[in-house]
Amino acid sequence: METKRKTRIGRVISIKMDKTVVVAVEKLRHHRLYKKTIRGTVKYKVHDENSACSLGDRVRMVETRPLSKYKRWRMAEIITKGEVAEIQPKEIT
Repeated sequence: METKRKTRIGRVISIKMDKTVVVAVEKLRHHRLYKKTIRGTVKYKVHDENSACSLGDRVRMVETRPLSKYKRWRMAEIITKGEVAEIQPKEIT
């Protein structure tokens, strides 16, 4: 019997680790009493075997077995490449 694995789509916010990226997934929900939309953000550690991700990429991740203390997701595909400007503080002034 094959089980369905959970998938999430999010944006890469950190690539500082080796073979690991941090992905932020936004979730919108409505407040039951005030009917206001509330935006919640959850950060996941995602395994990126080839280090193919860069900052700002939209990625699809798939649930997997525990790979380390915090990694329970692996990157399935890069949906769109992100466009994040790399500006040094010296260039601003």
